[in-house]
Amino acid sequence: MKIKKISSSLLVLLSFYNCEKKEYVDKIYEKPEIVKEASSQFLSPEESMKTFYLPEGYRVELVASEPMIDEPVTIAWDGNGRMYVAEMNTYMQDVDGTGTNRSISKIKMLEDLDGDGKMDKSTVFIDSLLLPRMILPPLENELIVNETFSYDLWSYKDTNGDGVADKKERVYYNPNRRGGNLEHQQSGLIWNLDNWLYTTYNPIRFKFKSNGKVEVDSLENMPNRGQWGLTQDDLGNMYYSSAGSENPAYGFQQPPVYGEFNAKGRLAEGFVEPWPVVGTPDVQGGPKRLREDGTLNHFTGTAGQEIYRGHKLPPSLYGDLFIPEPVGRLIRRAKIKNENGKKVVYNAYDKAEFMASTDLNFRPLQAKTGPDGALYIVDMYRGIIQESNWTKKGSFLRPVIERKGLDKNIGKGRIYRIVHEDIELDKKPNLIGKKASELIEYLGHPNGWYRNTAQKLIVLRGDESVIPELQALARDNKSFIDGLFNSDKDFGLERVTALWTLEGLDNIDKTLITEKLQDEDYRVRLTAIRLSENFMKAGDTDILQDLEKLISDVDVNVVNQLALSLRYSKDKKATELLKAINEKYESHEIISHAVVESLKKDDSQLAQLKKRISGRSLGGKVEYYEGL
Repeated sequence: MKIKKISSSLLVLLSFYNCEKKEYVDKIYEKPEIVKEASSQFLSPEESMKTFYLPEGYRVELVASEPMIDEPVTIAWDGNGRMYVAEMNTYMQDVDGTGTNRSISKIKMLEDLDGDGKMDKSTVFIDSLLLPRMILPPLENELIVNETFSYDLWSYKDTNGDGVADKKERVYYNPNRRGGNLEHQQSGLIWNLDNWLYTTYNPIRFKFKSNGKVEVDSLENMPNRGQWGLTQDDLGNMYYSSAGSENPAYGFQQPPVYGEFNAKGRLAEGFVEPWPVVGTPDVQGGPKRLREDGTLNHFTGTAGQEIYRGHKLPPSLYGDLFIPEPVGRLIRRAKIKNENGKKVVYNAYDKAEFMASTDLNFRPLQAKTGPDGALYIVDMYRGIIQESNWTKKGSFLRPVIERKGLDKNIGKGRIYRIVHEDIELDKKPNLIGKKASELIEYLGHPNGWYRNTAQKLIVLRGDESVIPELQALARDNKSFIDGLFNSDKDFGLERVTALWTLEGLDNIDKTLITEKLQDEDYRVRLTAIRLSENFMKAGDTDILQDLEKLISDVDVNVVNQLALSLRYSKDKKATELLKAINEKYESHEIISHAVVESLKKDDSQLAQLKKRISGRSLGGKVEYYEGL
């Protein structure tokens, strides 16, 4: 009878919870009639915004535009919500790219002084740069910057608070210089959940320490391509894209530290087809890349992708991948489905895009989750979006550019935010002045920007006095029921972030990790497995006894992580565990791949395994342990 009463009470709570949840309509717009040869006339921000198509309930707000900004390519916020904007002021100022390599580009700091969401003040934080391409604000009044053709990382600091950098220091030096096409160079500089900084193209990663030092680590077989943009999900899986190979999403099946793995079928059927609302005559691939109606038929210029992890758009958008396509003048919204441990991306709409424009100068280069919970869009707003290598005399593009007058539209730029009419945005953040102990509460914030920023600030300050509080937070096994009374908080994700923050403070407690291997949330168990790698690398064999229990875990994602992590143990027990995993999951595409990679440390075991699986189809996929 007592159990029955509890169940009845739970049903009442669930009913109340469901009644309180607001339902949002996700109705796509009605497409306009396609105009093959639309006008390339320059439009004001207000005029251009009228050309945007978005699902019902969404609207675009202007955050900044020319003359405040000029040729923006990437943005980042510091802990107090000041926005840094990198500008490529010399990019394709004519059809020949004259003067592209002049060091006159800028990074500006924008401030919203009255809290209305629109930037009021612009200060040139750094000038005399050569096409800045990566920016990261670590602490107050500091920015880490990388320029085109260079691997170096520079720290710029404003020491007197006037908004202008007056101290410059190189924090990473590589004497080699990157040549060739500026589009085919590194980008990103993402502070990952694992406290390492990742970029595209580079087979290395960086860790910024609280003592000001930068640790560099080289990785084997990590994604070494990718062009403009890099993003991560809640568990630190990175999402790459490549315009050159027309690949809108790859490298996301597992964290890059384990190497690149692109499962067959990771892109749903038809995913690579974009659906513009205007003709796209200026596509580098020429007529073969156009439909009969003149629209782009395949992703080509993908850039600046973002996993939306905010809290002020409808909940159904959380965790979705947004992919800007500047050639198609659109932004794809992709749903990521975990299908028995395999991530597959789907277009959220049938033959339509989340955002599309008929303005030929709309050039979305980046999407970003903002501190206020909105989705921000960086629009370079220009005519030419290909480098001079592709606009030479005799090229397909040059006569199109000249006929449409695209080379005349330069020196502009807009930053927008996408909001929902029924949801009020958050106010500006104020994290920089807070103590490390005050930042801990933000590790459970519903907005991933807050979680990541709080983690970064705690780690860089190196305040070890908060370790006991972080450990207590990681042990606080609040569950779904607790979430009913605090619907904005994901307690499991809070524990995950607390554990990685402890790792950033060089505090990995074995007792805590073994406890978390049994956590009720699969994401916490998965995280504990990753953190147990520290003990395996040190030759600890006792930890293998605790890990062995997870071979029978109910969640295949946990088993896959176990197979990935066991490569770090040289003990024969680890090989035995890998063989046991394979016996249970040898027909599982993703887990079998992890076993193969982890057994590479033991060539004899690997040869035996490959012999067993050679030629055998795994869900219709044979070459499951190969990349693209």
